[in-house]
Amino acid sequence: MTPDKLQRNNGQVMVEAMLAITIAVIGLLGIFSLVSRSLSLNRVVLDRYIGTYLAAEGIEIVKNMIDANVIQAKPWNVDLASGSYEVDYNDSTLQPGSNRFISHDSASGFYSYDSGEPTRFKRSVTIEYPGAGAGEKMKVNSVVKWTTRGGGNFEVNLEDHFFNWR
Repeated sequence: MTPDKLQRNNGQVMVEAMLAITIAVIGLLGIFSLVSRSLSLNRVVLDRYIGTYLAAEGIEIVKNMIDANVIQAKPWNVDLASGSYEVDYNDSTLQPGSNRFISHDSASGFYSYDSGEPTRFKRSVTIEYPGAGAGEKMKVNSVVKWTTRGGGNFEVNLEDHFFNWR
């Protein structure tokens, strides 16, 4: 092989190497971008999961209060007046809503207003007696609101209806 052909081959190898490195870098940047986006969406899904279960817990707490009234042979809706309330998993009565953040106790895993680190979540449980025969039907809305790190506002609103079945 002549020295002239050898120099042309060396230049071609250099161009091929630069092209291969460029393609590899673009591919890696795409993968890193996808991983970064996936991690941020994972946080959004986790927050929605927590918000949904906190809202469902608000409905269940009211249901437990109704059940306790029935077991104690009281009117089914005693101490469950129309209004907006804060409820906690260990409450036996409703507390007026004061727009506080729910705290998370990492030792026990419980969410409450009493102990733990404050979270981004606020829960409000609203009780209404709609329509005619207002004492026979109760509408309960449990709303959990939170703000993400990027400033997005999210909300979960669950509704249930309870009836005087006795």
